[in-house]
Amino acid sequence: MINNSYLVPANAKKGTLILNVFRLFDIVMFSSGILLTLLLITIVSSNNVILMLLCCLPAAITGFLVIPIPNYHNVLVAIQSIFNYYFNRKCYVWKGWCFYERFVNEQQSNKG
Repeated sequence: MINNSYLVPANAKKGTLILNVFRLFDIVMFSSGILLTLLLITIVSSNNVILMLLCCLPAAITGFLVIPIPNYHNVLVAIQSIFNYYFNRKCYVWKGWCFYERFVNEQQSNKG
């Protein structure tokens, strides 16, 4: 304790993650992408390279989404943050002392 305040290390959240990197949702999502890729590869037995690359696409996409990046947990969390910022914006109305003085002044001018 420093000056009656607590010092929390920057990596305190990593202890709650699996292998200090992944959430349970990340592992389930990546596992389902790999399983879908394996299933597609076994179903589609072709010598066509483009078709095989398309079969590998689910594992590639889910793998890209769980790559850790700085300042966010991973790419998926960064995309969710961007989406929430642009599409779930909330409007906060400022009601501080400036609002109160203006409101009082308007009421007094309307009375007199």
